[in-house]
Amino acid sequence: MSTPPASSTSAPWTETVVLLDASGAPNGTAPKATVHTTDTPLHLAFSLHLRDARGRVLLTRRALSKRTWPGVWTNTVCGHPAPGEDTVDAVLRRCGRELHLDPALISPLRPIGPHFRYRAVDASGIVENEVCPVLLAEYAGDPDALPHPAPDEVMDHAWAHVDDVAATARNAPFLLSPWLVGHLADPEILAALERPAP
Repeated sequence: MSTPPASSTSAPWTETVVLLDASGAPNGTAPKATVHTTDTPLHLAFSLHLRDARGRVLLTRRALSKRTWPGVWTNTVCGHPAPGEDTVDAVLRRCGRELHLDPALISPLRPIGPHFRYRAVDASGIVENEVCPVLLAEYAGDPDALPHPAPDEVMDHAWAHVDDVAATARNAPFLLSPWLVGHLADPEILAALERPAP
């Protein structure tokens, strides 16, 4: 794994995201604080699903201070790799920043939706427009003794069975982030989440 660049460990308002062209190739950078607007350019992100020994996935509820989809339940961690930062390093960085999780308890990280891409518009009009590879990892720690998450990122968290989350995505998708709904509608990603750990 590469060493994250200095910008990747900065406060969220100084982070830089990787912009992409229509084919998904990098074509520049922009400050994270300015990239999400009503006309958000395509950019690189990631999503992680963390699973415990009982096969449950960790859901997080986005803080009310979030610019998009505040208070909505989503997958474990989302974020943006900094320019030059390895995706695995970015995932572990965000796990530490958002959930205060020990990276040694998260392994192995493996892609389950490497080409996932979506565009969604929040009720406020802010657009998410991302190429967002989806990863899965197993959590080796005690799922009932998680650290307290960062309150500016996560207001609540819960372990849930994948079939229950998938049923919510079908019957009440407004309770979940649009990217999580998209994950659960993708047969490849859903099958990987349901498959027992290797």
